[in-house]
Amino acid sequence: MNLVRKDITNISPYLPGKPIEETRRELGLKDIIKLASNENAFGPSPRAVEAVKKNLFKLNRYPDSQSFYLKKKLAKSLGLDSSNIVMGNGSDELIDVLIKTFVEPEENIVTSDTTFLEYGIIARINGRKIITAPMKYFKYDLVAMKKKINQSTKMVFISNPNNPTGTYVNRYELEDFLRDLPEKVILVLDEAYDNFIDVDDFPNSLGYLRNKNVIVMKTFSKAYGLAGLRVGYCLGRPEFTAYMERIRQPFNVNLLAQAAAAAALDDKNFLRKTREKILAGKNYIYDSLNKLGIAYVPSVANFVLINTGRDTIAVFKDMLKFGVIVRDMKQYGLKNFIRVTIGNRQENERFVRVLKKIL
Repeated sequence: MNLVRKDITNISPYLPGKPIEETRRELGLKDIIKLASNENAFGPSPRAVEAVKKNLFKLNRYPDSQSFYLKKKLAKSLGLDSSNIVMGNGSDELIDVLIKTFVEPEENIVTSDTTFLEYGIIARINGRKIITAPMKYFKYDLVAMKKKINQSTKMVFISNPNNPTGTYVNRYELEDFLRDLPEKVILVLDEAYDNFIDVDDFPNSLGYLRNKNVIVMKTFSKAYGLAGLRVGYCLGRPEFTAYMERIRQPFNVNLLAQAAAAAALDDKNFLRKTREKILAGKNYIYDSLNKLGIAYVPSVANFVLINTGRDTIAVFKDMLKFGVIVRDMKQYGLKNFIRVTIGNRQENERFVRVLKKIL
């Protein structure tokens, strides 16, 4: 007798980038770099680290369930009100909250077939149907996605910039998509990588919150370097966020995470330097790939999708032997591609040396 829900047995779990510690155990390597999970290679802000240290002796207390001070600081920096914000234990929890709050069991969710895997996984965990449209030139095909919307569609997820391709939907494409979108459909814009944007036509998503059924997700995991503390947040109209708060678990953002995120917001110099280093590192990767004659997808994020012309698992394993962890794209259906996070200068140079050696 199987006591597990039938739809759970058919779910393939999310496979994160291989941890450094696991690689050390398996291969006995000591000198390892990880360029697989789009983390900030330059660490967290020193102010965030100091804030964590100051709060270590408060660990016997529960955190502020409402993240009051963090939300207040966020609201001020974004020109919004605290009532527009829902805090989450990373974006993964917020995706779950969004689906549980708004999508009825008989309704469906539309997204791309090559995007952040958790949209589909979490939808299926909750017993919701996910409908996907193919990408076009490694970009969201919003025309094709709009055709997938039917009477049962309740939510659309757009990762902008998109993970794993690094491409983006510009403001004109997005506004065309929003035009005549059914009133009962909620558009969720996942902007985890927006701090790395270096183009002029990226949408101002906050401008849609007041008049459109739009909810925006952002995170402290990438540019702010707080992936290990798990802090994400949703932005939306109060009538949306109020219901999300009913679903959100109490104490979901821990005490140290709240303190670190609030301090990181104040360190604008760190964020600026991080952005500059990432953009410089990306240009180095581009230049190196061009010289090697290796194709890639131009990215506005802190990672690059690379066509190695070889099986993704084989390339992943070959690079692992040299202590370089990249992300294989098998789970995304991109058989000859790897995704590499932009690291620091030494990491980027080592990645290029190893890639050249194995290819």
